[in-house]
Amino acid sequence: MALDSRSLAWATLAHKALPQRALVALLREFGDAEGVLAASRAQIARVASPAVADQALAPLDREALGVTSRWLDDASHHLIAWDDADYPQALLELGHAPPVLFEIGRRELLARPAFAIVGSRHGTPQGLDTAREFAHALGAAGLTIVSGLALGIDAAAHEGALGTDGSTLAVVGTGLDRVYPARNRDLAMRIARDGVLLSEYLPGTPPRKENFPRRNRLISGLARGVLVVEATLSSGSLITARLAGDQGREVFAIPGSIHSPFAKGCHKLIREGATLVETAQDVLDVLRPGAVEGRAPDERAPVEPQADATRLLVAMGYDPVSVDALVERTGAPAQAITAELVTLELDGRIATLPGGYWQRLGPRKRAAS
Repeated sequence: MALDSRSLAWATLAHKALPQRALVALLREFGDAEGVLAASRAQIARVASPAVADQALAPLDREALGVTSRWLDDASHHLIAWDDADYPQALLELGHAPPVLFEIGRRELLARPAFAIVGSRHGTPQGLDTAREFAHALGAAGLTIVSGLALGIDAAAHEGALGTDGSTLAVVGTGLDRVYPARNRDLAMRIARDGVLLSEYLPGTPPRKENFPRRNRLISGLARGVLVVEATLSSGSLITARLAGDQGREVFAIPGSIHSPFAKGCHKLIREGATLVETAQDVLDVLRPGAVEGRAPDERAPVEPQADATRLLVAMGYDPVSVDALVERTGAPAQAITAELVTLELDGRIATLPGGYWQRLGPRKRAAS
């Protein structure tokens, strides 16, 4: 974007990090960001406090402001402030919205109805497939899929939504001149082209541990609801779900095996009142009767015919399982089972897990003819 005086003024206020209540009072008094910066110490102190006046007039780190200015010089990079018409209304309604957001991508998606999908950074193969399938179906129904660009379930949700009508929005915990984790660099580039990258953090901000819980409140705040696909009891996804509940958003969770640590967080949420879902239509039925924007999703993957399933797949079920357990269930020798497992993995029907476990993958969608 062109770095005009208004954008520079908002960037400068972002660097000064004034207390939000004081900033609101100053904007009301002086009209806009440029007016606040032009006010004298005495004028500011009359509206806020001497301490805020000192903070507002303190010298800036010119190098840091230069980083922000250079980032904004790129025509594809945007600063969105409180007084922009397309600042996300969902955040403004919550209060404590960041005065400034930094954005790359399809800015118009910020005005679309959104839905968050989150979960473990160490999702199982089945969990990753589930996240992609739900994201694709809900994106096809017109919902913009929001997540946090983390490894695991977050990344799978973004991948599933890319290319759909709703596409995807990644809220990150760093400045937008960085990609964290670095392994998601290619994914971030795809989102920048087809979706939205969004951050409240100034360019140059590194990944700090405290940034990510704060980032989570924006993920839930932007969305009409939050779906947790897989989560341990210590997962940050539970923080996002709690914030969603506090913000009046719907909370959904997918159940799993009672033996899986990745299901325990979801089961906890369900016990606490989250809606148990098995299909994308379950989500749409809660958010709005029928489909979003009048479009019905094709979210129900074809059921794999039992006649086509091998004896071993039937014995596996959908929970993680060891070779020893399969020997006990089938009576077949371990060598024969191992050979068949390798064949099924090459066919894309099962996946290996750490610790010598295997897991059957859900039925995949058939390509449209």
